[in-house]
Amino acid sequence: MAEQAAKRPRAEGSFKVAVLGAAGGIGQPLSLLMKLCPLVRELSMYDIVNTPGVGADVSHIDTPAKVSAYIGAEQLDDSLKGCDVVIITAGRAQKPGESRDDLFRTNAKIVKILAEGCARNCPTAMVCIITNPVNSAIPIASEVFKKAGCYDPRRFFGINMLDVVRTRTFVSELKDVSLDGLWIPVVGGHSGPTILPLLSQVRPAVSFTDEEVVSLTDKIQDAANVVINLKAGTGSSTLSIAYAASKFATSLMEAMLGKDDVVQCAYVKSDVTEASYFASPLRLGKNGVEEVLGLGQLSEFEKKKLEVEVLPELLLNIKKGEDYFASQQ
Repeated sequence: MAEQAAKRPRAEGSFKVAVLGAAGGIGQPLSLLMKLCPLVRELSMYDIVNTPGVGADVSHIDTPAKVSAYIGAEQLDDSLKGCDVVIITAGRAQKPGESRDDLFRTNAKIVKILAEGCARNCPTAMVCIITNPVNSAIPIASEVFKKAGCYDPRRFFGINMLDVVRTRTFVSELKDVSLDGLWIPVVGGHSGPTILPLLSQVRPAVSFTDEEVVSLTDKIQDAANVVINLKAGTGSSTLSIAYAASKFATSLMEAMLGKDDVVQCAYVKSDVTEASYFASPLRLGKNGVEEVLGLGQLSEFEKKKLEVEVLPELLLNIKKGEDYFASQQ
């Protein structure tokens, strides 16, 4: 009987998931959603303030996942031991009139510290990064793991799922089409001009005028700023990014359990373009990225956007992250 139990595939309550930055504007709703996820066995909540109270609050929800809360730098290592998936959302939020690049000086240091904790305590975990600027944060975390000698590029994901979620919402509203089964890849990076929705590849097929393509692309690229400005200095996107991150993490865990043909977009190590990190559709599997699926057939508008706007900015963002890590050595 013990042998049969050992062979039984992992299913519900399979994974230990850490949310780093769990007491923040994104971390709280994300922790809630992870507590509700049936694939989560244990939820580890870490932040530098307020985690005990937030953790106690989440722990009262009547789902099986066990909740543990950790606070302060001295408890970071304990929060990460044995984790299968780590979601990094810690850092300062974007303010009105501020670019994601302006966040760099504060958030680069935070990402580096947390990535070092992951490399020490859960070097084979899937590392999902929300902290902006994502385009630079993933290169920093990757360099940390390279230095530690445990880098596996298949296990690092910059979460651009919010761009996908927004694109699906805006297309559904504009064209009055069902969200069920609606597939729209979003490629490039996760900041304004690096976000490229491939509206020519919407499935089921939807037709757009040239004007609609331009206006929709602009709307998707500027969606984060709209939220920031409407919140008037009180924060950035929190609920929608928590939902998007939870959606990606759930898909990833399903793939880790062996579900076939799980395809999502994320910002990863890539050779699809000249950029060493790039968001595109991925086939996920037990070890993370099973296959980078590439760009498919682009429209002329998309080709021009990619070459003129996306790649130049993205290359600068990647170099900024790598240069920051090098400067800290």
